[in-house]
Amino acid sequence: MEKPTLDLDPDIAKFDLMLADYLAGDMDEDAFRIFRLNNGVYGQRQGGHNQMVRVKAPYGSLTADQLEMLGTVADRYSRGWGHLTTRQNVQFHFVALEEVPALLRDFAAVGLTTREACGDTVRNVAGCHLAGACPYEVLDIGPWAEATFQHFLHHPYGQRLPRKFKINFSGCATDCGQAMFNDVGVVAVSRPLPDGTTEAGFRVFLAGGLGANPHPAQALEPFTAREDLLATVEAVLRTFDHFGNRDNKLRARLKWLLDEIGIDELRRRILRERATLVASSSWPGGIPPIVEANGDAPAGVDPAATPTPVGTPVTLRSAPGTPYDRWHAANVVVGVARGTVSAVAHSHLGDIRSDQFRELASITRDLDADVRVTNRQNLVFRDLDPGCLPDLHRRLAAIDMASPGAELARDVVSCPGADTCNLAVTQSRGLADAIGTALEDAGLADVGGIRINISGCTNSCGQHHVADIGFQGAERRVSGRSAPGYQLLLGGHVGDTEIAFAQRALRLPAKACPEAVTRLVGRFASERTPGQGFSDWLAAAGGAKTLAVDLADLDHWPDAEDRPDFYVDYDETGPYVAEVGQGECAGT
Repeated sequence: MEKPTLDLDPDIAKFDLMLADYLAGDMDEDAFRIFRLNNGVYGQRQGGHNQMVRVKAPYGSLTADQLEMLGTVADRYSRGWGHLTTRQNVQFHFVALEEVPALLRDFAAVGLTTREACGDTVRNVAGCHLAGACPYEVLDIGPWAEATFQHFLHHPYGQRLPRKFKINFSGCATDCGQAMFNDVGVVAVSRPLPDGTTEAGFRVFLAGGLGANPHPAQALEPFTAREDLLATVEAVLRTFDHFGNRDNKLRARLKWLLDEIGIDELRRRILRERATLVASSSWPGGIPPIVEANGDAPAGVDPAATPTPVGTPVTLRSAPGTPYDRWHAANVVVGVARGTVSAVAHSHLGDIRSDQFRELASITRDLDADVRVTNRQNLVFRDLDPGCLPDLHRRLAAIDMASPGAELARDVVSCPGADTCNLAVTQSRGLADAIGTALEDAGLADVGGIRINISGCTNSCGQHHVADIGFQGAERRVSGRSAPGYQLLLGGHVGDTEIAFAQRALRLPAKACPEAVTRLVGRFASERTPGQGFSDWLAAAGGAKTLAVDLADLDHWPDAEDRPDFYVDYDETGPYVAEVGQGECAGT
């Protein structure tokens, strides 16, 4: 897709000036904090001038030059690696504040920006990573997500909102893009016309969110025409800006406005705003030029392929055989009418080393591929010729990114946790590693149809509320001592334009969580019927509370002298301490 060049020089020049004033003591701390957040620069747990820098990859899209630059940035400014997020951003940690302007210039040289990646802004526009390659999509939402990103970048209404504002796109009701828990979730749908044909358009959902109090998104109207989509999204944004809570950050998201005034009144205000938006200089009505130029026709199903019912998720499966056979069965999606395929490259815990970034860039160029970040912290190569797959597997294996089962049981998703986040109370990444190892040791890592997500606190950056098996970090008190623990949640699901949040099962010591997962995955693998998903199996097994009874023996704290490891978190060497700092970007 051809994209216009972004003019990012004014942003960088302003950062130079504001940073100089701040370092000279001429700029208020709070004012500079808001400024740097709006530019994607977030303070770390380590304090001082250690910063996390978040760069946007709209709807996960990255080019070869951008991948190469990410590797350069990892070496030049960070610690040799970058981190893919569940919202398709890329983050770099331990960046010196004084070096941020130079980093921004390097990003800008390849068309990347950190602008509005954090703060009370319109965040990165997310979207289904198989858009334009999925055999079930109604429309290719890629050009629409790009148009939305371009429209709201630097938009006057997107700079000082009551709270952050998230937009997500899915190309069909399967909702692989996870539109159902965003401030605005856009799902491509079609409606019948009187002449017997159908019209493709969208269904817009609003006021969803995760965090400590998850809310399902609600439908705005049955059908939104293509020419009305961007105006509808802007109307939602303006309504949030006008009526959102600016006095209490804890109740400032759009979901709280819905709770306050009700869905009917919220719909009325949004539709009223849309009706008069034509008078605004920023009215984005009509089909966006980038959509006109690139088209949004769906990929379509290969006529030779076995038909699959509309609405069936694109699910990857494990299989026996050689490493290539297993990878092909688990990581490759086939079925696009023009004969191309897509293949997922596994990124362990979302981390990618600088040498991996550079080889990924080389692969992208050599295969003339399109690359997207997935919302499970992997990368997918698209528009591939089937004949290139053996070579792609070989090259991914050489950089440790060819694990079979990316996006399945072994592919545990985690937030950064207490490694760097001010709000986390547990080392969620360490637990993710331990769970992955336990599944491998138990021979369960290849089990399909199950997703495991971990957050180091209540704020659900790891999206534990929508996982089959979710963990939420929590401090436990045992005989007067602090200890790392987790709340186990079961049965979360998002798909078919529906969402179900996971139900609480029981609380566990951090060191008992891997055993709990192996028991659950083992039961699921042995008891499920053919084609049965985790949520249906869970219901048949009696639900979260029933399974909690079977795991109750794991909620046991041994004496600290007998098992001192229970009182030390993963990846730590000393006694557990729950240190929570001031949140800047996530939960507050």
